[in-house]
Amino acid sequence: MAIVAIVAIVAIVAIAALAAALTIPLVASPSALQQPPSASLVEYNDEVARTATAGIDFTGEWAPRFHEDEPERVPGPELGDYLGIPINDAARMRATTWEASIQTLPEWQCRPHSADYIWRGPSPLRVWKEVDPVSRQVIAWHAEWLRSVDRQIYMDGRPHPSPNAPHTWAGFSTGRWDGDVLTVKTTHLKEGYVRRNGLPRSDQATLTEHWMLHGDILTVAAIVTDPVYLTEPFIRTTDYELDLHQWVPPYPCQVVEEVDRPAGRVPHSLPDTNTAVTDFAKRCGIPVEATRGGADTMYPDFRLKLGDITSKCIAAQR
Repeated sequence: MAIVAIVAIVAIVAIAALAAALTIPLVASPSALQQPPSASLVEYNDEVARTATAGIDFTGEWAPRFHEDEPERVPGPELGDYLGIPINDAARMRATTWEASIQTLPEWQCRPHSADYIWRGPSPLRVWKEVDPVSRQVIAWHAEWLRSVDRQIYMDGRPHPSPNAPHTWAGFSTGRWDGDVLTVKTTHLKEGYVRRNGLPRSDQATLTEHWMLHGDILTVAAIVTDPVYLTEPFIRTTDYELDLHQWVPPYPCQVVEEVDRPAGRVPHSLPDTNTAVTDFAKRCGIPVEATRGGADTMYPDFRLKLGDITSKCIAAQR
């Protein structure tokens, strides 16, 4: 029994000594606690802190407000009205040979609006963020409208792909914070339109957006730069209002034969044969040259060139 007791005492002493040896470097040594963290850990923490405090949260359901730029948005622009858009001759020719019935073609019926025009579409907007579960940083924003695909805006610093990469309706978008403003750059867009009356936008265009939040109002300034059809950047701002009861319904589009026409026929007008493009100017009592667009029509000086005239359309709205 004495031997067993001695062995037990020795074991207890050994365990206590081992515990002390493990504890002393952690508790008794101030230098162990005062060691600065590694440089990589400091950089990581700084990045997390910067990202966590950068920008604001756009998550929510956003309802369009159609009171601005009516009737361009709803019910739609007039045929032949290109006023205030910096188009060139190539864009003007495409527009004057365009026919609205082209949208009855099967290829056009379920075609979504592209990322630059969808802001002007008659659709509610849903925005949500994708968060990395480990770093808890926002790595992407998602935007979805009624007639659109899921648009992703990457926030992780990835580069844009090669110019030869596939183009899509949403394009390839990356974002960065400028204070509380989310600045988005989009490339790789399929060919689209800047206005729903035939004015084209090429697949070489780029889109820059600035998302701004004022209370429950989301304002987006969209700037389209197109070396093919525009002589200057084209800028539009659009407002949405937060709507807690809104939802974006599904859009199960089905292609059907809407018009009986010969196979392979594409609705169009030959150059200089579409007299309907001047009806807008005649009805409103303004010179045709004013409706043909171009960079000059964007600025107040152009008004002086027209002389003392008042649009019949504007007077009727007063």
